[in-house]
Amino acid sequence: MKLINIGFGNMVAAGRLIAIVSPDSAPIKRMVQEARDRGVLIDATYGRRTRAVLIMDNDHLVLSALQPETVSNRLAGEKDGGEEEEAEWE
Repeated sequence: MKLINIGFGNMVAAGRLIAIVSPDSAPIKRMVQEARDRGVLIDATYGRRTRAVLIMDNDHLVLSALQPETVSNRLAGEKDGGEEEEAEWE
């Protein structure tokens, strides 16, 4: 099982991931609010601004403070400089 770091040491299972989307559009904001109401929202932002919403196959949504491109690169196994978001907390 491959795990992807989604920021601040949090991991998600790559095989369970359906989509990585930006939280800016109204439909995604609605999905996040509905997930929060149903209790299936996982907030892994540590109080930071949400920059990516990960849609999982079990109907859960995961919020991440990393850019969607950074999460996508990590999924593809590429090395990136996406640690700057985490470095501010350390």
